[in-house]
Parts: sequence; structure tokens; C-alpha cells
Amino acid sequence: QVQLVQSGGGLVQPGGSLRLSCAVSGNIFSMYRMVWYRQAPGKQRELVAAIDTDFSTNYADSVKGRFTISRDNAKNTVYLQMNSLKPEDTAVYYCNAVWGQKDYWGQGTQVTVSS
Repeated sequence: QVQLVQSGGGLVQPGGSLRLSCAVSGNIFSMYRMVWYRQAPGKQRELVAAIDTDFSTNYADSVKGRFTISRDNAKNTVYLQMNSLKPEDTAVYYCNAVWGQKDYWGQGTQVTVSS
């Protein structure tokens, strides 16, 4: 069974930065499309950023210019660098690995942006 283990997150002041990590078990990490989602209280889960196997990326408009998704295939890990954080970025963040019909999810990590 593929496991996704997230780390990072926590409480940060507005304007601050955090980095989320998501380590994926197995030996086919380079074949996964990796996606970060988030879900704020009372809202639907939304795509934040994605990175494909060719390292192409896309972002939600709300985070463009502030967040950066990256992957290290040697470490089986995807990252989400979050800068200039805003209170509206507060949510539980999830990583997702997609390969064909299969997809796998991390456990979620809380990010709270507050003064």
C-alpha cells in the first residue's frame, strides 16, 4: 500500500512562510502527478498546486506568485513552499499522488495564519 506522510505546517503570522513536505513510499514516485489541496472550515476542498512528471506546474490563482510546488524524485518527496501567507490560507492541506486510475492521499496537516 502506498503511503503519503506529510510534515510541516503549523501556526504562522500573516506575511510569514512555511514549507510543507510529503514523502511517498514505493519506487515509482517519479511516475506520479503530485497535487496539493486544501480545505478550509465550511468550504470545499480546492486544488492549490500541482506538479506533473515532467516538472510542469500549475497553481490556483489565489496562490500564484506566493506558493511554489517542487519535487525531488531522488527523495520521493514533494514540497509546497508558502510565502507571504494570508489568513485566508488557513486550512488543512493534503498531498495527493495520482497515477492512472489510482490516487493516494496524505493525512493532512493544519496551516493556520493568524496574528
